Amino acid sequence: MSLTLETPLSGDKTKNLRVGDIVYISGIIYTARDSAHKRIVEEGAPVDLNRAVIFHAGPIIKSSEDGYEMVAVGPTTSTRMNPYEPSVINMGVGGIIGKGGMDKATSQALVDNEAVYLTAVGGCAAHYVKSVLGVRDVHWLDLGVPEAVWELEVEKFGPLIVTMDSEGGNLYEKVKKRRTAQAQQYSACQG
Repeated sequence: MSLTLETPLSGDKTKNLRVGDIVYISGIIYTARDSAHKRIVEEGAPVDLNRAVIFHAGPIIKSSEDGYEMVAVGPTTSTRMNPYEPSVINMGVGGIIGKGGMDKATSQALVDNEAVYLTAVGGCAAHYVKSVLGVRDVHWLDLGVPEAVWELEVEKFGPLIVTMDSEGGNLYEKVKKRRTAQAQQYSACQG
């Protein structure tokens, strides 16, 4: 299934998504990396996270008299956010965009909050930036440009693959189990 979802991502929008579905996001998304996640947990979010979409990304930004221009934006590895992500999701987040998957605690937080983890393809920052209509705001610029929270308006941002769903489905775990079974079969044949 392939569809475009409008932010904010209510549970009605996310609860029927399943691992393997292809989605595009339109509306507002927020970038947040390690330092921003840590600060969100310690101090609270600078934006309303209720059913929001967080993108694990460190964008390349150009500033001008008119504001900011997004030059490139692609996913960063999500596992670095594992220590903070369950707490952040429990603030009401509806979706996370990143790459590489996340841990079991994050998966449980997704289930508890009818939220989803969406994988963006690494190396496609020039593609993804084409869906960014503009930078609406920036928060915590003191963390540095890549670590700041950037509020982006996007249209048909994607494609994104549902890799962790609100029912506990996890594409990464499925692939890992299949790979382990195939390795065991191969070892048995070699024995």
